[in-house]
Amino acid sequence: MSAGALDVKVVERNTRRMLRSVAVLSDIHGVLPVLEAVLAEPAVLRADLIVVAGDHASGPQPVQVLDRLASLGDRVRLVRGNADRELVALARGEYIEIPDEVTPWAVAQLTAGHVDMLAALPPSVTVEVDGFGPVLFCHATPRDDEEVVLVDSRLERWAEVFAELPEEIRTVVCGHTHMPFVRLVDRRLVVNPGSVGMPYGRPGGQWAVLEDGSVTLHRTRIDVDAAVARVVAKSGYPDAQEWADYFVRAEASDTEAVTAFGPRDGRTA
Repeated sequence: MSAGALDVKVVERNTRRMLRSVAVLSDIHGVLPVLEAVLAEPAVLRADLIVVAGDHASGPQPVQVLDRLASLGDRVRLVRGNADRELVALARGEYIEIPDEVTPWAVAQLTAGHVDMLAALPPSVTVEVDGFGPVLFCHATPRDDEEVVLVDSRLERWAEVFAELPEEIRTVVCGHTHMPFVRLVDRRLVVNPGSVGMPYGRPGGQWAVLEDGSVTLHRTRIDVDAAVARVVAKSGYPDAQEWADYFVRAEASDTEAVTAFGPRDGRTA
């Protein structure tokens, strides 16, 4: 199935039956070999549904990743991330601040079908999961695809970003910060699966599973040298080697990431 052929109803429809197991991926950022490794994991293969919480294609292999996700058909639900929104805006000639050097290159690789696919994605999806009830999956927060919340964000910040969330939503799954965590926020469970393509702290594809009322965080170990070589060989991005050496190898530590992201959650110290 080509990316342009992805039926919009697949990503917008409500899931009617109760799901027992949901695998959650996020922030693939156009890195196909790590995505393939995660999709081959037994827990992902047996999951009733795969949800990908945004930022799918902005990276060195945008077309390959979108086509692979589209090939999953109705086994996958895709959420729109800020990087997906930015790709669509640039492709349609809108003015935005260019977030990084790979984004305009990635835009130039996309077909009209790929752009339409990204434009049709919802900012969040909600599905019923056994043991959790209705679970909301979003990119950054339920109300904004660029807001920052971290595992150590103060409760007042969490209350602010959840202020308009219906009371019956007791589990929220988000991505965006590329660091996995599970925590309670005033009896509401919050899960971040981490990043598939741009992990902070240590290399490997990060993901999570919601099953039987429990959350498990996972990391798919990869041959880092082989993954970097594949990205470089299969991408036409001029700086693919530098990009993959930094991001696929997880050169940025979690400490650096928290230091950079921290001020954006409104903290004063």
